[in-house]
Amino acid sequence: MNQPIYLALDFPTWAVTENFLMINQLQGVPVKVGMELFYHEGPSIIEKLKENNHPIFLDLKLHDIPTTVKRAMQNIASLEVDLVNVHALGGSKMIEYAKEGLLSTNGSKQTKLIAVTILTSMEQTMMNHDLNIEGNVLEQTGRLAYLSKQHGADGVVCSAHESTSIKEKCGQDFLTVTPGIRLENSSKDDQKRVATPKFAREQKADYLVIGRSITRAKNPKAAYQQALRELKTK
Repeated sequence: MNQPIYLALDFPTWAVTENFLMINQLQGVPVKVGMELFYHEGPSIIEKLKENNHPIFLDLKLHDIPTTVKRAMQNIASLEVDLVNVHALGGSKMIEYAKEGLLSTNGSKQTKLIAVTILTSMEQTMMNHDLNIEGNVLEQTGRLAYLSKQHGADGVVCSAHESTSIKEKCGQDFLTVTPGIRLENSSKDDQKRVATPKFAREQKADYLVIGRSITRAKNPKAAYQQALRELKTK
């Protein structure tokens, strides 16, 4: 894990985002850009972050008919971000078309396609009752991960609790990106399947996504450094 922690920039505008990064001296750290920020600023937000050498995970969780996703990915490919994702529940053809869309643009081979398995804000009861998906979360994340690999994805978004099992099923080179990461003594907020950086490392997660534990800390830079220390703790 050369750059293992993506900082979730869950802010409403570029002005707020830039101010946060500048004040806390976090220029150049890997960042996750989600729907809130991207839908307000558009593709220009990616260029602004790249100007400051931020590796970028574009977290849009595409989920639509295969052709629409493919065309969207053709546009996203030109941004040349590090990671971009779709929902694995969109099915095999949608995942295949997403990968085709990424590969259709020059330079896009560096962008990894990641499929979201079961959101880390969801636990088994919600999955069974709300989505009418039977079984337990570990079984379903493994099934969706294997489906994703078979149809072109480079890895999945999952809880750190499922990372080891997914790698056993899909291979050690299959990437696991783990949100729901909380520093020691941090609040869970609306997340269910949470983990510490140390636990995520022990479970062989490739990339961690950390948001509120850092962005809402009294000293975000110190919190980011704490996350790095926890990640390296044996």
